[in-house]
Amino acid sequence: MSESVATKTGPVSSPDTLAQDFVQFVLDCGVLRFGEFKTKAGRMSPYFFNAGRFDDGAKLGRLAQFYAQRLLASGMEFDMIFGPAYKGIPLGAALAIELARLGRNVPFAYNRKEAKDHGEGGTLVGAPLRGRVLIVDDVMSAGTAARESIALIRAAGATAHAVVIALDRQEKATENGVDVAHSAVQYVQKQLGLQVCAIAKLADLMHYLDRHSAEGLVADRQRVLAYRQRYGVEES
Repeated sequence: MSESVATKTGPVSSPDTLAQDFVQFVLDCGVLRFGEFKTKAGRMSPYFFNAGRFDDGAKLGRLAQFYAQRLLASGMEFDMIFGPAYKGIPLGAALAIELARLGRNVPFAYNRKEAKDHGEGGTLVGAPLRGRVLIVDDVMSAGTAARESIALIRAAGATAHAVVIALDRQEKATENGVDVAHSAVQYVQKQLGLQVCAIAKLADLMHYLDRHSAEGLVADRQRVLAYRQRYGVEES
């Protein structure tokens, strides 16, 4: 937990060190970029998180360390890992490897988008889905992938227990093209009953931009702040 410090504008949370290191990491990797990007909701976002840029062993290994550190610090309990196709597959595999390196070896499974009609068949690959399942993904935009994963997990007789993501955008979700008051993460927590753990949040990105404004990020900070003021959600 981060502590609070007093300022002229009132109490402000001090930066989360792990989250700040993660923001620096994804900027260095080109995973997080500033500019103008269209989201799935049709919004023009001033930043974009592209997990496809975790494109070599060193980046994936470092990413897995961040996931593992956040999970272990959270105290979140789970019995196995599930990586939803497609991005969740390498993320879940990398996390399983890192946890095993740290002494916690847990089963791992993932799904195919289309059922295999030969060999072992089916849509699920890896360890049988059992117990409390942790879903691993990159960014939760609408909660659609989480709902699909939950259906697969429940159909297999296991419990969808929690989700870990890299970045919580902390912005309003959309339903039928209309903005709603809650975020996708809040929906998964409150309506689907799953715990959610994020390496970093939009608030952490704002902390980073505040601290690095002298490095030519003033304009990016203003655009991200305006976006957050328009689409951001209140912390639950």
